[in-house]
Parts: sequence; structure tokens; C-alpha cells
Amino acid sequence: VSAGLKDVIIGEVKTVSGHPNADRLSLCEVFNGEEVVQVVCGAPVIEEGGYYPFAAAGVTLPGGLELKRAKIRGEYSNGMLCSEKELGLGRDQSGIMLLSGDVSAGQSLIEALGLDDVRMDVEVTPNRGDWLSHVGIAREVAPDGVAGVALQSIPGASSLDLEVKTGEHDVSHGDVTIRIDEPELCYRFLGVIIRGVKVEPSPQWMAARLRAVGQQTINNVVDATNYVMMEMGSPMHAYDLGTLEGSSLIVRKATEGETLQTLDGLDHKFDAEMLLIGDTAVAHDIAGIMGGMHSSVTEDTTDILIECALFEPKSIRRTRRALGISTEASFRFERGVDPEGHLPAMKRVLEVILATAGGDVDGPILEVLPRPWEPSTLTLRPTRVEQVLGIPFESAELKALLTPLGFTVQNGGGEGGDLSVTVPGYRSYDVTREIDLIEEITRAHGYDRFPDDLAPARPTTVPDHPLFQLEDRLRIVLSGEGLFEAANPAFASEHEGEVELNNPISLEESRLRSSLIPGLLRNVEYNFARGVRDVRLFELGTVFHAAGAGEPPREDLHVAFAVTGRREPEHWSRTGDALDFWSMKGLVETVLSVSGWD
Repeated sequence: VSAGLKDVIIGEVKTVSGHPNADRLSLCEVFNGEEVVQVVCGAPVIEEGGYYPFAAAGVTLPGGLELKRAKIRGEYSNGMLCSEKELGLGRDQSGIMLLSGDVSAGQSLIEALGLDDVRMDVEVTPNRGDWLSHVGIAREVAPDGVAGVALQSIPGASSLDLEVKTGEHDVSHGDVTIRIDEPELCYRFLGVIIRGVKVEPSPQWMAARLRAVGQQTINNVVDATNYVMMEMGSPMHAYDLGTLEGSSLIVRKATEGETLQTLDGLDHKFDAEMLLIGDTAVAHDIAGIMGGMHSSVTEDTTDILIECALFEPKSIRRTRRALGISTEASFRFERGVDPEGHLPAMKRVLEVILATAGGDVDGPILEVLPRPWEPSTLTLRPTRVEQVLGIPFESAELKALLTPLGFTVQNGGGEGGDLSVTVPGYRSYDVTREIDLIEEITRAHGYDRFPDDLAPARPTTVPDHPLFQLEDRLRIVLSGEGLFEAANPAFASEHEGEVELNNPISLEESRLRSSLIPGLLRNVEYNFARGVRDVRLFELGTVFHAAGAGEPPREDLHVAFAVTGRREPEHWSRTGDALDFWSMKGLVETVLSVSGWD
């Protein structure tokens, strides 16, 4: 995470004055922990007494920029005050990075921001959306599985005990109402009101953790939602409650041509099949993808509404493709979000927001639940496991392998020790069959622990049909005579076939062939047109003949060959004899002999 930042330190800006020769530049006196140096800076806002990342002359930044002592419009600059983008810590390049918290001049930036960390990149397969969080990865790698996964404590957080108020189609608290108009596209919607928050930059511990996973920090409220999404896998969104007309949130389809400016500053137009979240007047969010600018949380926001919802994956994918937007939220919703994870995630984000932004929770957690989720239960047969994997497993062994992965295993009561396995919500998208459970058993047991000896081959009890054996013998013999096998389509024109097709590809291929000869002649013609005169081809294929009325066509296996030119390939030492009647007679006799017609 800290690559390229070992020489960047914290600088304290002592004074700021205008550049004598440039209106848009400033002269800053920066204390680097040892001495005060002059830096020419072009940032629009610089605070005296503020702490900023400082790279002295001679330092190379992560992007490869090597800093040198330079004279800028007549004034020397002995380094640079850096932005997030210049440090590779984010995308914000609008200004230099103002640091908050307990930092001091001369301190290493890595130490100050907690960047002495290691980033692990995990390539997630499309069917494993549950891996798109720290908790999801921890479940896979923890020795005790699910039981060994615990969330880190939040500095300054206190435990919460909130009630949940549920409605099937809508739910209200005070003047705030949440409603779902499209229950087929939004299965669940949780909302919580927090009043009296103080929106400001995130504390250093949270900003450092977000930067470590490549997330840009916005403010303490927005960062809290992103923090919990990365931690637990449930995307969230925060609305400025004061901007919602009628203090309402409605999950609905867009009206044709409706528009919304999203948080990235772009304007989008929607069709009538796209899912939006809005108030009684306008849209405020592209459901499951990105929020709108109008209701975004800013430093002037005091009351917020937090959303955590469950959307239909195909709907999110369609909207995302149509609009050309891809976000961390849409990436997760398309792959499936844990239907059991919303309430724990909501409680977690409340802990983070109250600890970092203050405020008070107003009322219960509001839940609209038009489609309650029911966990699926699968039957697992130990006999089937042995049949697939090749080694026997006792029921107790299977339970010990599946339980750490979050599955609930009980005796099924059937013959053979069958088990009843309840699938956890975060695996409900990819574990839907018994064979999926067997795959999990294979992974948990360990591929390297299966014996590598081959199972004894069991000879087939049914020999090949004599006709198939004859085909194989003919191919071997004719190839040995120097002929190449041709494979022509069975379709033919009306002049070359008897059996008509009901739905032909074209008029030239409206029938099934009654002979192999026309196809071979076309092959010869093709070779002649390209200067190849020595052609040696054979074909084994089915031909079709019309039968009586109402009877299916008769299918016969034929063999045919076409040879032209010399008997042997041309060589510098001899010209080679031309093919003649006796050559053809020999081929025919060979075919008859192999076929048993002596």
C-alpha cells in the first residue's frame, strides 16, 4: 500500500503569501521537522497551520515524477505539497491533501496515515459475490471458518439495541415514509434516520483503511457506508434527509425520458424499465448503482437517511449496461448480495456513523419486506458423494467439512445416512444443487488429499456395432493407400437428392444427398482451380433415399473415392506413373476385401 511513499513526510505550513509574479500561485513557508523551506504551490486553498503531505526535492513520487529544486516564475520551490492523486492514494486532484488528527511536522506519511499495510488482490469468480468483502474472504481462510470471523471494534463506538419496524409495501416513522412500488425488483429495503450529524473529514483510522483498498475518502458519513460495504459486502447509500420532498423514499420504475445527475457529475436519461429511488417529486438514486447529486451528503447536512436494500441482480445488470456505469455497488448487486446480511450491516454502519459523525438515531430501523427470504435446504447423500469423489465419507465427516463454511447440517432421516443441509444466505446464489455441496466438500477436504491412483478400467459389456467397426477399418485402409478423407455436407440441390427438407437453408441445399459422388467432384474441381492435379480423396457418409408414402427416408452408409493425376507424388528422380484403370481396380478390390466381400 505504501509503495513509493517512504520519503514523503508531513509538512506544517507556517505562512502563506501571494506569488509576486503569478496571481494563481502561492509562496508557502513549510516546516519539515528540521527547518523551514519555501514551496511554490498552485492549490486554490492552503491553510496556515495546516498539515499536508510534503515531498522534498530529490523525492520520486509513486507516479514516477522526480522532484527537483526549481525556479518557478522567479521564486525557488524546494519540494511539493501533494494531492491524493499525486500520492496514489485516491483520485482527488482538486487540491492538496489536508491532514487531520494527531500528526506532526517531519513525521513519515506512511506512519501518519497507517499505510504500513499489505494489499492482497483476490480474483473473484462471477459466481462468488460473497467474496467481495473482508468478511467473505475471512470465512474462506479462517481456520475455524465462520465461527472464527469477528469484526474489529470501532473506536468510540457503543452498542446499539434498535427495534425493527416492518411493513409489506411501505413503512413510516414520523413524517418519513419508505415505499416499494416494484416488489419484483426490490425484495427488501432498510432505512434509518439519524439527526444532528456533523459531516467532516473521516478520522485517520477509517481513511487509512479505505485508502488501503483503493477507495477515495469523501466525508465521515459517506466513508462509513463504503467502509461497511467493503467490510461486510452490503452496499449502502446515505441521503440528505432535508432534500427529500415529503421526507419520502419510493422505489419505482423511471418514467420514459426521466433524467438524474449522479454523484460523478454526469446526467443520465432513463427508460421505463430502469429502477430508481426517489421522493414524491424527483429521482435521487439509480437503484443499486449510484446516488444522485441533489441528495448527496455535504458539510451542510445535519439529518440523514441511510439505505440498505436488496435488488434483483438482472435488473441492476441491465441498467448498468444501458447507462455504461459500473460501480462497487453494482458489481456486488449483479453477483448477489447476502439476503441475511442487511440488518447486521445496518447496525454496523450506525455504529461507525455515530462514532465518527455523532448524531442520534431517530426511531427504529424501518424495513419494507415484500418478499421475505427463505433459506433453501438440500439433501446430501453420502452414497452420491462417494460415487462422485471416489472415496467414502461418513456423515459426521461431511458435517465437519460443511459447518465451518456456514452450512447447517442435520440428519435427513432417510436411508443411507442422508443429510439435510441448509444453505446460508451468502451462498444462496451459487449453491442450489447437491452437486454444488459435493464441490464444497471437495474444496474443504483438500484436492491434494484425494488419492492420485487411477481407478481400474471397467471394460464395456457392449461391443461396437459391426457397421462402426467396418467404418474404422475402411478409414485405416484407405488412408494407408494415400487417400485423404473428405467430409461434405449432407445437403444437396434438387438435382442431386430425393428427400426434400421442410425448412431448407437455401434453394441450393433443399434436399438430402442420394450420392457421395457430386460432393467429391466439387472437391476435385476446387483443387483443380487452384492448380492441384494430383487429388486422392475418399468419403464415408450417409446417403438418403425416398421411401413409400408416410415412411421415413431410407439411410444407407456409402463409401466413394475420387483420384486423379499420378499414382505417386512427383519426385526429382522420377516423373511418376499416371493413374489408370488398374489403379482404380486395386482400390475397389481393397474396399471389397475389407468389407468381407471376397
